[in-house]
Amino acid sequence: MTEFKLHTLETAPEGSKETLSGALKQNGFIPNLYAIMAESPEVLKAYRQMADLFDATSLSPVEKNIVWLTVSYNNSCHYCMAIHSMVGKMYKLPEEMIEALRTNLPLKDSKLETFRQFTALLVKKRGWASEEDIAKFLAAGYTQKNVLELVVGIGQKTISNYVNHITHTPLDKVIEDFKWKAPESACDCK
Repeated sequence: MTEFKLHTLETAPEGSKETLSGALKQNGFIPNLYAIMAESPEVLKAYRQMADLFDATSLSPVEKNIVWLTVSYNNSCHYCMAIHSMVGKMYKLPEEMIEALRTNLPLKDSKLETFRQFTALLVKKRGWASEEDIAKFLAAGYTQKNVLELVVGIGQKTISNYVNHITHTPLDKVIEDFKWKAPESACDCK
């Protein structure tokens, strides 16, 4: 197995140091995902810019967490499932919601469940939503803008999911309690 370097502020390419420094200040540590992405300043910057753009969307913090966990579940990403389970807890998502998202079970709130299902559908069908799929999403109270904003969130998570798959990113100590193992049914990509 190819081992990818976990960069520090000292070993990172110059173009990655500012982003790593910001992550260190914000989190108190450099997440292993960032430490690996630092090998390519362009990848690290692209991921951070996508995160900032997704953060600026009109979606609520709960909806954003649903996107992160649903995309990561459907892409079978061990690292992102763990870190976003912790993030969901920080955002005060109910434990039962986090557990439902970690196990691909329906959410109790019907609007949020429609949101989760539509997100999963976009991932599984690679964006090929039918008119009926879109109409169901809009009928739940979402907008055309929300449809497009989902693409930003899915794109952001896909970058990190793929990097984690390629590099086998080790879990950070702070997320070890949220360790997740993909069920066989989560992804037919292996």
